[in-house]
Amino acid sequence: MEKPSHILNAASNLLGISLIIIAGLNVSQVARTSLTDEIAWFAALALGTSCFLSYLALRSGGAVRHPAERWADRIFLLGLVALIAAILALAVDSRHQDSASHRPHHADQRHAGNDHEHR
Repeated sequence: MEKPSHILNAASNLLGISLIIIAGLNVSQVARTSLTDEIAWFAALALGTSCFLSYLALRSGGAVRHPAERWADRIFLLGLVALIAAILALAVDSRHQDSASHRPHHADQRHAGNDHEHR
């Protein structure tokens, strides 16, 4: 079982997901008001580094576990945790924005009350 290639495949797939999250946040203008894109950038950096180290471990081709493979594994886990944190931050942020957009403004309540009194 080629462990470095599994790390390389998984890290490259998750790197793509991180970049899609970053692009979506920038297109929707959420990146300006949220910390989510910074967390996703950190995940992308960690996963990209893991891809690079995993590739180096594959190229070494030795029977003994290469140190780059150990680091690729550790950094992959860090990137995975950061990606999960970015997704959770996005969920919390979007839920917060949804609840804020459904709250009536105080001025709207006053006008609604005045309209009812004038009828």
